[in-house]
Amino acid sequence: MEPGKTSVGFIGLGVMGQSMATHILNAGYKLHVYTRTKHKAENIISKGAVWEDTVSKLSAKCDVIITIVGFPADVEEVYLGDNGILNHAKKESFVIDMTTSSPDLAIKIYKQAKEKGIKSLD
Repeated sequence: MEPGKTSVGFIGLGVMGQSMATHILNAGYKLHVYTRTKHKAENIISKGAVWEDTVSKLSAKCDVIITIVGFPADVEEVYLGDNGILNHAKKESFVIDMTTSSPDLAIKIYKQAKEKGIKSLD
C-alpha cells in the first residue's frame, strides 16, 4: 500500500471515524467516504475526500475499506446486505471493521470475505 496509489474507503464518520479518516487523508491516501448523513462528511470532503453516495459504490472503488459504525446490526448490513461491502468489493481488497461488535459476526464476515477473495480484519 502506497499513499497516492492506494484508495481507501471509510464508512462511518462519527467522532472516532472522522478523526481516523482525517489521518488517512493527511497521510496522502486517496480517500473515499460514506456515512448515512452526508453533512457529517462535509468537513472531510472540504479537505479533499471524495463522497460516495452508497456503500456499494465506495466498495467497488477502494483497495482498503474501513468501517466504524454504530452497532452490530449496522455492521451486518454494511458488510452482508445486498448493497453491502462483500457484494461489491474488489477481489484482493482489504476490509477492516473497527466497530465494537460481536466475535461471531466478525467470524461470519471473515468467512464470507475469504470465499470472495477479500481479506478481512476486525
